[in-house]
Amino acid sequence: MPNRQGAASTRMDRIARMLWLALLLAAAWLLWSGFFKPLLLALGALSCALTVFLSHRLHLFDTDFFSLRFSLRLFRFWGWLARQIVLSSVEVARVVLNPKLPISPTVVDFEAGSAHPVDRAILGNSIILTPGTLTLIIDGRKLTVHCLTRQGAEEIRAGEMNRHVTGLRMR
Repeated sequence: MPNRQGAASTRMDRIARMLWLALLLAAAWLLWSGFFKPLLLALGALSCALTVFLSHRLHLFDTDFFSLRFSLRLFRFWGWLARQIVLSSVEVARVVLNPKLPISPTVVDFEAGSAHPVDRAILGNSIILTPGTLTLIIDGRKLTVHCLTRQGAEEIRAGEMNRHVTGLRMR
């Protein structure tokens, strides 16, 4: 009997993950498109349904890949990341507009704080989003990043972004 309850719970978890993904995809479609014409709404619904169907066929809902494990930490991270993007944009503009062009391109290697592939992808993408930095390679837990300045390289080595991404994982 415990197996049936466990299987039902797992099935309900998968269905809940599928519904959450469908809801998040629909919300993203509506927010990013800004169009509410019937044809575009139908195409949006079709693309969301197709994405959920393909994810189901790939058995992505059988793992914790689509679990909402971030809670409010994700929103705090987005706020912090937005601030970093603005600060980096100002710094890059300052460097590029300086007549002496004080750039010092540097490549940095460091270890990701989390072994989870989704966390490493979030870290790599977060680095790319901040102007003046570019994730070149993600090889296991090792990331290689190109920075426009040595100061940017030192900030990457200090690991603040790494700590923030690692902090997203539920303890």
